[in-house]
Amino acid sequence: MPERILQVATDMSGQANEKITEIKAVTRATRTLALNALIEAARAGDVGRGFGVVANEVKDISQRVTIITEELEKMFLDLAFDLERTAQTARGDRFADLARYAVELMDRNLYERSCDVRWWATDAAVVDVCEHAHDDAIAARASERLGVILDSYTVYLDLWVADRDGNIIANGRPNEYRLKGVNISDQKWFQDALRCRDGGQYAVADVARNSQLRDAATPTYATAVRKNGAAHGEVIGVMGVFFDWESQAPMIVKSLNFNDEERERTRVLLIDVHNRILAASDDKGVLTEKFDLKVDDPAIGSYLLEDKSLVAYALTPGYETYQGLGWRGVIVQAPKPVK
Repeated sequence: MPERILQVATDMSGQANEKITEIKAVTRATRTLALNALIEAARAGDVGRGFGVVANEVKDISQRVTIITEELEKMFLDLAFDLERTAQTARGDRFADLARYAVELMDRNLYERSCDVRWWATDAAVVDVCEHAHDDAIAARASERLGVILDSYTVYLDLWVADRDGNIIANGRPNEYRLKGVNISDQKWFQDALRCRDGGQYAVADVARNSQLRDAATPTYATAVRKNGAAHGEVIGVMGVFFDWESQAPMIVKSLNFNDEERERTRVLLIDVHNRILAASDDKGVLTEKFDLKVDDPAIGSYLLEDKSLVAYALTPGYETYQGLGWRGVIVQAPKPVK
């Protein structure tokens, strides 16, 4: 509907300008004829006096038409401007809502990841391997258990369990990622997970490439593994889960409902708190570029670029207990090409 209003406003402005231009041409011709008539009447003297009166009347009418035409022109321009501004506002609001939907949809997904890691950290096999970190048979069973989980939860690259010193003691895909014994104690998400006060807390790392996972991009969710799986038990290890960002994120930014014509000139993005592009519907600039976002209202807004492209954005509202990482959804739509 906003696009239709905008098109109507543009069409109306164009047609009004065309007709007003025609009226101006007619009034100019009429004034010229009236002036010529006055000249001829003056040459004719008394004989042409009556004709001169008529010519003056025609001239006055032409001037009044000119004034009316100028008033009409201003009225149409103001009306078209108001319609265009209303349509642009409505269009901006619509796209900002879509941008919010995109980032909220992703955070709903990631909320589940924060729940998964806290749940699986209490799994008997995970707790057992942390309590018996040097028992190869127990480690094998823990990896097998993590593999079973991965078979059902296909949104993950891998699941890791590490001891308190940061040594990986089990992972869900040991044949694909040979990680046993790799030390991750320097990873901030591991350190943050160790500091979790209870089983309800978790740590999260923003999207980054992980060298242990063949440089795949992933956000990481982690929490402490506690003795006996108790919410306030002694910390005996850390569990980390690695979301398959490169497979899952594109589905979000490419899922918005645009028709084919709109889709060709529309770009949907997820950006982080530093405006780094995390996902893009055109797959360009992911994790390598920043988007130059101009923020007025931090929560939601829209604006036009010099080329009349619309930019709309929205800050994640979070979902349930997941507050999000300050990401924004962004939509950029170029104007329709002039035919």
